[in-house]
Amino acid sequence: MTTTAPVDSRFRQRLLDGLAAAITQGGFRDTTVADIVRQARTSRRTFYEHFSSKEECLVALLADANREMIRRISDAVDPRGPWAGQVRQAIEAWIACAESEPAITLSWIRDVPALGAPARELQRDAMEGFITMTQRLTDTAELRAAGISPPSRPLAIMLLGGLRELIATTVEDGGRAGDVTEIAVRASIALLGPG
Repeated sequence: MTTTAPVDSRFRQRLLDGLAAAITQGGFRDTTVADIVRQARTSRRTFYEHFSSKEECLVALLADANREMIRRISDAVDPRGPWAGQVRQAIEAWIACAESEPAITLSWIRDVPALGAPARELQRDAMEGFITMTQRLTDTAELRAAGISPPSRPLAIMLLGGLRELIATTVEDGGRAGDVTEIAVRASIALLGPG
């Protein structure tokens, strides 16, 4: 008995990669389904077997990107290191992810708000994932020894929302996400530090 799941998964990934390439070349707004399938080297039929629209494809691309970013940030933090160093590792990993795909970062900033309800769900899911990650990363022996406990949900939202907005405005204004590394680290240390 054969299964089509791996094939379907490969086509889905090719379409997501095709959208990412098209966004890099010309931005999301000017990207068409034809551009996506050309980049993915597949057909419109295959596209519509996986996604109902380019907007749905974008939501899937960004959801995958969020999961990958959370994984990369989590992997970058040494839970045995000094607590301020752990904060720096997390911020530097976040910024490295944002800088590794600047067109996707800009699409988050510019295109997601125009997508309506599906984007709101994406944004909420992303925030939940980042809150969970932040609380997990701050629940270590090193941080507890320094008098730091995982942030409350409202504090995590303030921290993450502030970092996201700082990066977004910097990138929108033509800067690099890395331009805000030091202020992001200082602000995060101040918010998370011993009360």
